[in-house]
Amino acid sequence: MTIPDSGFMLENGASCLPVPAADERRIVEGLTSKAEANLREGNLYYVVSYRWYSRWQMYVGQNNNQYSGQQPDLGSLNVAPYETADRPGPVDNTDIVSNESISEGDHVELRRMLEEGRDYVLVPQEVWEKILSWYGGGPAFPRKMILLGYHQKNFVVEVYLLRLKLTDARDNTHFFITLSRKATVVELYQKVCLLRSVNVTKVQIWDYFNKQKNSLLVSSNKTLEQENLQMDQDILLEVQTDGVLQSRAGMDSARNDLALVALEPSRSSMTIAGGPTMSNGHSTGFGIAQRSAFSSTSSCSEDGYNALSSSRGEKGGLAGLQNLGNTCFMNSAIQCLVHTPPIVEYFLQDYTSDINVDNPLGMEGELALAFGDLLRKLWSSGRTTIAPRAFKGKLARFAPQFSGYNQHDSQELLAFLLDGLHEDLNRVKQKPYLEAKDSNGRPDKEVADEAWKYHKARNDSIIVDVCQGQYKSTLVCPICGKISITFDPFMYLTLPLPSSVSRTMTVTVFYVDGSGRPMPYTVTVPKHGRSQDLIHALGIACGLRTDEGLLLAEVYEHKILRYMDDFMDLTSIEDDDYLVAYRLPNRGRGKMRLELTHHWLDRGVPDSLIGNAKKFSGTPLVTHLQEELLSGPGIIETVTKMLMPLRRVSFPSVVGFLKDKIDSTDKLSNSNCTNPEGNNDMDVLDEDDLLDDGPLPQLRLSLVDERGSNHKPITKDTVIRSGNIVRVVLEWTEREHELYDASSLKDPPEVHKSRLTVKKTRPEAISLFSCLDAFLKEEPLGPDDMWYCPSCKEHRQATKKLDLWKLPDILVVHLKRFSYSRYLKNKLDTFVNFPIHNLDLSKYIKSEDEHSYMYELYAISNHYGGLGGGHYTAYAKLIDDNRWYHFDDSHVSPVNESDIRTSAAYLLFYQRVNSTVTEPSASRVSA
Repeated sequence: MTIPDSGFMLENGASCLPVPAADERRIVEGLTSKAEANLREGNLYYVVSYRWYSRWQMYVGQNNNQYSGQQPDLGSLNVAPYETADRPGPVDNTDIVSNESISEGDHVELRRMLEEGRDYVLVPQEVWEKILSWYGGGPAFPRKMILLGYHQKNFVVEVYLLRLKLTDARDNTHFFITLSRKATVVELYQKVCLLRSVNVTKVQIWDYFNKQKNSLLVSSNKTLEQENLQMDQDILLEVQTDGVLQSRAGMDSARNDLALVALEPSRSSMTIAGGPTMSNGHSTGFGIAQRSAFSSTSSCSEDGYNALSSSRGEKGGLAGLQNLGNTCFMNSAIQCLVHTPPIVEYFLQDYTSDINVDNPLGMEGELALAFGDLLRKLWSSGRTTIAPRAFKGKLARFAPQFSGYNQHDSQELLAFLLDGLHEDLNRVKQKPYLEAKDSNGRPDKEVADEAWKYHKARNDSIIVDVCQGQYKSTLVCPICGKISITFDPFMYLTLPLPSSVSRTMTVTVFYVDGSGRPMPYTVTVPKHGRSQDLIHALGIACGLRTDEGLLLAEVYEHKILRYMDDFMDLTSIEDDDYLVAYRLPNRGRGKMRLELTHHWLDRGVPDSLIGNAKKFSGTPLVTHLQEELLSGPGIIETVTKMLMPLRRVSFPSVVGFLKDKIDSTDKLSNSNCTNPEGNNDMDVLDEDDLLDDGPLPQLRLSLVDERGSNHKPITKDTVIRSGNIVRVVLEWTEREHELYDASSLKDPPEVHKSRLTVKKTRPEAISLFSCLDAFLKEEPLGPDDMWYCPSCKEHRQATKKLDLWKLPDILVVHLKRFSYSRYLKNKLDTFVNFPIHNLDLSKYIKSEDEHSYMYELYAISNHYGGLGGGHYTAYAKLIDDNRWYHFDDSHVSPVNESDIRTSAAYLLFYQRVNSTVTEPSASRVSA
């Protein structure tokens, strides 16, 4: 039922006025808190359009950043600011509804690739029912909460259900069905039988992935996730008639039966290259002669792999990976890792003695076994595309963050995989307890060797052997000068992308002490600098005194949107944003702030519309409120002082204006207007001289809440309660416009105004070495990352300096292209000029060992596109034939070395030159 905006109907048909906005907010927040306190599997949540929900949040005055941490594009929503937002209409979820129709009744699906906090929000069932009773609308998208995880269980709302394509073998008709991935095979049978009106005792359902009978889905309590069923994959229904299964599937055009591919052996008997198995499924032995057994016994049609179909003598390592639904991020990372020479060499040999099933931080060896099995298939001869379903199933179990069907980050996947493989293959069965010691002035080599010895005593695996290096980290206390030096292991280098290009930014500076008029300043700052760089440049431009500071803020819809601390990334500021800075005395730091916003009417508004036309205008003013001014008169005095720079140089007779109500707009446009007698030497009038019968009438000031509503007029009896910010609104009438020049409070200029014609320049390029320099640069810790100084016994904002002490044989470089902040998610497409050959890092190493620090590139993980709809691919080199290949999911093709350096490079994989481990040859893995 659709509820009209003017009210809603109760069940008995009685008309009722809408619930007040404040009550709606209170009810929803209470129900949400109650639901969060009672999390359990099976709880029901509803998917609601973020577009509609944002309108509702504005109407009730709720913080609309609580879901995403990302500032919404309010302009695109076409809604009014908080205090004037209209009551939204019926719930409208049409913008998140898929246009694709499916055949399962009247089921409506969500659009793919929706992002929580940007496209939708999740509300508990009780909240949805309340919203629906107030507004009506829909359609409804109920979703259950499920429990995911291995080491640590996490509650997750299953937004996207598993959709399967059912083929009825009797007539080859097709139907779509949707279930939870936590649904059992029994539930699948029940739903299919109900849909096709067949007896459950007379049917068989097959895993029909890639249109092949892979395995019979036996009716049991195993979940569909455990059966490795993927989004949009096929399943096959066979129905028994007179004791015979009626099926047209698996026949050629002449209705002759086609040979079925052999089923994969059960997981319990999975072997390492065909070796004998123990009861736990681990191989007890492996020999060179057994490699041929692997090629013939590990046939896995479920994975799209059939060793019998491989071409003899064809080089291994050139198989593609099928995309199982937005799994290109996983495919890209896996192809880089399975082309890492020492990793390949290790997993093609017998590694069963390293499997650590008792490690509480590991996955009982299952992740390592699944990865090893996948690697062997990829390195067997032939180019048959592999569908990594079994591996993805293990990944979803041990890393729920990668479950589901949305796009993820290849670097995050790689980090989890390396760490998980290490724990599964950790040769240390019982980790000793070791207490780290302070350097205490000891030589760096002694401290570093001791730290590495302690690390190896607890962590010893192939991953540590070839992928881990060591940092030297130096912290210095800014107060007492205490120096702390530690040596820590690392798995990869995450390098920032510094910009060699500057950026011009325009900021309006306000003199809130009454000493000057607002003035815009355009300054040049580093493109990827921080707020402190902008504040420093502004301070020089405006002649900031040593006893003053600048308070930087962003203005949106004539209100303060946010204050910017010294460490805020300037990339979070768009060119069309509005920035202001307030000159404040340093002695006021830490005191209460007074925010002054403005209400005024455009001239010519009829008296009958004045109440509705009132809105925020102009630019807010901010100052510190001294303790002795925490009262009504004190606020009036402070506001009057803030407005002093806006006083007109000379005034016409206010008395005449009040008596005759004449429009003095033309006179006010000239700051040197003359008196009625024509005397051009008219003296500037004091405010007390403006009226014959007393001083200037008092400003119309009101205290308001954070939304700018609940006005409380300020009088001499007003008392200010404790708090960080006092919010005040000034009502501008014709009188205030007569006394003050409000043009200086109009919208400030944009941060950067693009010119109509912009000269095209070549894309910005930086070197990998400049990224390293930025990474190793000394810098202060952020305010949220303070260091506890053992000398001061307090947390300090210490300076930190990183140095490279020990580098691994395999060096993974992560180019930090994605930046995330409270208000912005961004991707940098900067071209990084990285060496392919002879990457020499010796000048960055602080130790004095005799290792080679020359590296060769052998793989790249690429990311194309933006944050929402990007795509991952990989480049990898087969060293045996000295050729590069492009791995784009299933498609594998040769590529010239000159073409692999692009602005899409995201992860770089380097191998140390003269490393003792070589690339595995095709003969080692071919049949």
